[in-house]
Amino acid sequence: MIDAHLHLEQYPVPELEELLPELPRHGVEAVVAVSMNLDSCIRTQQLAARYPQRVLPAYGYHPEQPPPGEAELAVLLAWMEEHASSMAAVGEIGLPYYRRMEAVKRGESFDMEPYIRLLDALLAFAARHRKPVVLHAVYEDALLACDLLDKHCIRDAHFHWFKGPEAAVARMIGHGYYISFTPDIVYEPEIQALARRYPPQLVMAETDGPWPFEGPFSGRRTHPAMIRDVAAAWGELRGYSADQAEHMLTANTARFYRVSALRSL
Repeated sequence: MIDAHLHLEQYPVPELEELLPELPRHGVEAVVAVSMNLDSCIRTQQLAARYPQRVLPAYGYHPEQPPPGEAELAVLLAWMEEHASSMAAVGEIGLPYYRRMEAVKRGESFDMEPYIRLLDALLAFAARHRKPVVLHAVYEDALLACDLLDKHCIRDAHFHWFKGPEAAVARMIGHGYYISFTPDIVYEPEIQALARRYPPQLVMAETDGPWPFEGPFSGRRTHPAMIRDVAAAWGELRGYSADQAEHMLTANTARFYRVSALRSL
């Protein structure tokens, strides 16, 4: 299988030295490693260079942090231009739903404009280079993200760990956008309902590691092998065997991330 989304460079180095070589033993062929900012991109790129084909790198700027200044963004985009040919996708990018909600709870104002401009610039980069995008855009933010995807005529969009209103779900399905489920599909009714709703050909499995999970995963280190638990749970919800589910989710991920094309570089 392929873990469609995780923050590989955020694992401690000793864990990485153990985790990456053992992936095939756990039935994991590759991982899509997303980035948070320029420093994170550089660390992700170094891991991809050490483990070609196993680590598929995505470069971008995560929205749940202060937005970059113009100079900082220019440096990031220049670095991404330099590495555009070997990147699997632009990501993680999106809109700061949780950061905004925390500000609202504190009674503070929150300016979305810098984040919208940031996402617009990164989507323009993706469109120019014809790269898939990995999106952090949940709840009502998903509708704004869809507007920006339309603006740039981007169809290869992956909304990771998605939750959102029916209006967003219907629009995403209509555009053929992909979503991915994490291990919380095992125990979260909201996610299980979405899994029953979303077309099987537009679904992938992710861990978002090293983010920890609850339920049967409580207290365990998040490992890419947990995508097999995701596949089994999704398959049960949709009426597929675990083997069928693994095959379908892997095929979807390989198709979206153009794994065969990446291997020819």
